[in-house]
Amino acid sequence: MSHSTSRRLFLAKSALATTGLALLSSNTLTAFSTDTPFEGYNSFAEEKTDLRTELLGKEAKVSGKIFSKEGLLPIAGALIEVWHLSPNSKKFRHRAKFRTNQFGEYSFVTDFPEQDGNLCPRIYFKVSNNEKSTFSELLINKQGSFITSKHWEQHSQLGDKLEPEFSKAFNRLNVTFNLSL
Repeated sequence: MSHSTSRRLFLAKSALATTGLALLSSNTLTAFSTDTPFEGYNSFAEEKTDLRTELLGKEAKVSGKIFSKEGLLPIAGALIEVWHLSPNSKKFRHRAKFRTNQFGEYSFVTDFPEQDGNLCPRIYFKVSNNEKSTFSELLINKQGSFITSKHWEQHSQLGDKLEPEFSKAFNRLNVTFNLSL
């Protein structure tokens, strides 16, 4: 006589699997989602503003403000998530999240991102609050910082605050990068 799995055992395992799926939080499901326009996003980033792993390497300090969609009012408490390719690597190990202050300002410092093939090194952004979210990217190299046409389309209401500003010091590129939400 051959060995067969009982119907009760099958039903018990099915119920256990169904319960497990039902208990998964939406954040857990988001981590496995590919609904982001940029590779490397992970919602489980650590809350920090210093992403540096090298003490004397090239670095970028990025700061700016998050404005309302009309580009007039700063947004306090907006969640900013950033990530980029780690130096000398093709992996997205540099990632963090933090919130804007009461004036809508943010600031973080990170190692200079690795270049992905022939593409300019870039830092990816996700900015969100309780109502909405937006994605963007900041391109940086030794000559300065740049935006994409998609960023220009989504945030053109910022007017003279749209273009990133930059300055260079010894091993650091300082960038001011504003976004709207």
